[in-house]
Amino acid sequence: MELRKYLLPGLISVTLLSGCSLFSGEEDVVKMAPLPKVENQFEPQEAWSTSVGDGIGDYYSNLHPAWQEGTVYAADRFGIVKAMDASDGKEKWKINLSTDNGFFSKNTPALLSGGITAAGEHIYIGSERAQVYALNSSDGSIAWQTKVAGEALSRPVVSDGLVLVHTSNGMLQGLDQSSGVVKWTVNLDMPALSLRGESAPATAFGGAIVGGDNGRVSAVILNQGQIIWQQRISQPSGATEIDRLSDVDTTPVIVNGVVYALAYNGNLTALDLRSGQILWKREIGSVKDFIVDAGRIYLVDQDDRVVALNADGGVAIWRQSDLLHRNLTSPVLYNGYIVVGDSEGYLHWLNTDDGRFVAQQKVDGSGFQTEPVVASDKLLIQAKNGEVYSITR
Repeated sequence: MELRKYLLPGLISVTLLSGCSLFSGEEDVVKMAPLPKVENQFEPQEAWSTSVGDGIGDYYSNLHPAWQEGTVYAADRFGIVKAMDASDGKEKWKINLSTDNGFFSKNTPALLSGGITAAGEHIYIGSERAQVYALNSSDGSIAWQTKVAGEALSRPVVSDGLVLVHTSNGMLQGLDQSSGVVKWTVNLDMPALSLRGESAPATAFGGAIVGGDNGRVSAVILNQGQIIWQQRISQPSGATEIDRLSDVDTTPVIVNGVVYALAYNGNLTALDLRSGQILWKREIGSVKDFIVDAGRIYLVDQDDRVVALNADGGVAIWRQSDLLHRNLTSPVLYNGYIVVGDSEGYLHWLNTDDGRFVAQQKVDGSGFQTEPVVASDKLLIQAKNGEVYSITR
C-alpha cells in the first residue's frame, strides 16, 4: 500500500511561498508497513460505542474526547457536542454549535477542532473559525463564546483562572475563565512555512510553557502574559522547505523542574524550568504528544517508530519499528501498556519494558487520527467518522 507521507495531506500551512517546489519525485512517497502479526496475550474488549455526528472526515483535526466525573464529552467538526455516561455511553445531552441560516439554507458548520477540555463546571473547545466556547457541563448550554486571534487548532488549557489558547497565527492568548474576556496576547512569531497544528501549553507554578512554529519553546507568566525566557530547540536546515520545518507542535511535559520538549525536524530537549537552559538534547523529531513516566520518555517519531528513552539523558532503551508510516496516534499509557492507534483503525498494545506487541485490536474501519484518552479503568478513542469507543482490558 502506498500513501503520501502524513505531512502532506492537510498538515502544511503556507503563509508565504513563492517560486519554490515543495515535493519532487519518488522520494516523497512512502510505503505503509504491513500489519504486524501479533499473538494476543489478552483480548481487549469494547465496552460500548456511540456516534457523535460525522467526525472529522478527511480533514486534519485534533478533535478527541474528554472525561470528567463519570461523563464523556465528544464533538464532531460540524458542531455537534455530546455528553455521554462513561459506564454505558448513553447520551446525557447534545448541542449543535453550527450557525442556523434559516429554514431554506443549510447550517454553517462550526468547524470545531483541537479537542475538548473539561474543567470544573464547564467544558471548553475551539474552532477553525477562531471561536472558543465554554459550555456548561450539566446541559451543554453556552456559558460564553469568544473570538480569538486565529484558528484554535490545539485544545484549550485551563490554569490559574485562565483559558489558554494557542492560535494558528502564532498567538498565545489568556481568556478569563469565567467570562471569556481576552486578558492578554503574546506573539510567539511565525515562519513563512509551518505545519498545520499548534502546541497546547503546559502549566506549572503560575507559568505556561509552549512550543512555537519558529522552533522555540517559550515560558510565559500567566498573571501578566509576559515571556520570561525562550529557547530554540530546532534550527531550520536542509535542502527543501520540508526539511527546514522546525515547528514545536507537541505539548511540553514538566516533571521535577525539567521541561521536556519535542520538535519536528529537531530535537527532543530537556530544559531547566526556571531558566530555559538546555540540560541535554537528542536528535529525534515528531509532531505527536509524548509521555514522561517513571523516568522514561515514550514517543512516536516522524516515521512512526515507537521509542522509549531514559528521561535523564535521552538514551534510547528500545525502538519498535514494525509500524512504520501507519500514521500512528500519540501514545498513551494504560494499564501498564503503551497504546497507539493507526490510520486503518487498529489499536496496538506494547510492553513498556521492551516494546514488544502484547495485543492488537481492529476497532474501526475509518481509522484514527487522535490519541486514546484514559478514563479511569476505560480507554476512549474517537474514529475519523465520529464513532466513540470505550475499550477495557
